[in-house]
Amino acid sequence: MSVITSYVALGDSFTEGLNDHIGGDRYRGWADRLAERLAAREPGLRYANLAVRGRLIRQILDEQVPQAEALAPDLISLCAGGNDILRPGGDPDAIAALLETAVARLRATGARVMLFTGFDLRQVPVMRLVHHKIAVYNLHIHDIARRHGCTLVDLWAMGALRDRRAWSDDRLHLSADGHRRIALRAAETLGLTVEEDWREPYPPLVPAVWAEARKEDLRWARTFLAPWINRRLHGRSSGDGLNAKRPDLTPLG
Repeated sequence: MSVITSYVALGDSFTEGLNDHIGGDRYRGWADRLAERLAAREPGLRYANLAVRGRLIRQILDEQVPQAEALAPDLISLCAGGNDILRPGGDPDAIAALLETAVARLRATGARVMLFTGFDLRQVPVMRLVHHKIAVYNLHIHDIARRHGCTLVDLWAMGALRDRRAWSDDRLHLSADGHRRIALRAAETLGLTVEEDWREPYPPLVPAVWAEARKEDLRWARTFLAPWINRRLHGRSSGDGLNAKRPDLTPLG
């Protein structure tokens, strides 16, 4: 692996780190965890995380990409388009065109760019409705990565992420262990030596009683799904008014 002394992460809630809590409203997430691994290999690594929950790909292209260009790091990670796919009328072809524009600009800085496919979420209520659109978008991402010489982390192929314990209670964001596994996968893809295995299966679960499972589904729909749908119907986002948690390239610590 080439020397990486600076790393900038771009994206939405996935890269911001929801729901890998570290106290209060603060989140760690896979990108922070990856930066820690990079810093262990290259002390003094500088890291910025520009991701903000709820951001659409056009917002990332207009707001975060210029910041990354100005920072000119060795490594840039970009995961974008998921929020667009989930919106009514989200067109994976149009979203991919914006992603490729962002990638071309980032690669022009000389940075190594790391992309991510979307998750296989067919087992999640509501998300299974856009399963085919995610699959089409993933084909574009593979092609963009190939054409522009990007590093690609294939989340779709990570079977461990199909276990519900890889996800938080809202079923929309990863759990702390889900973030841990993705950080391991990203580190492995970059050529870092990792001691843990992201493929390690979860222990067997006791099958849920049907009535209890349905009760939990109703609680989830009331607590998480309804507010999520309401925001999208009104064109709002959980990230409205929020800023990036690490806007500058600074050493970890």
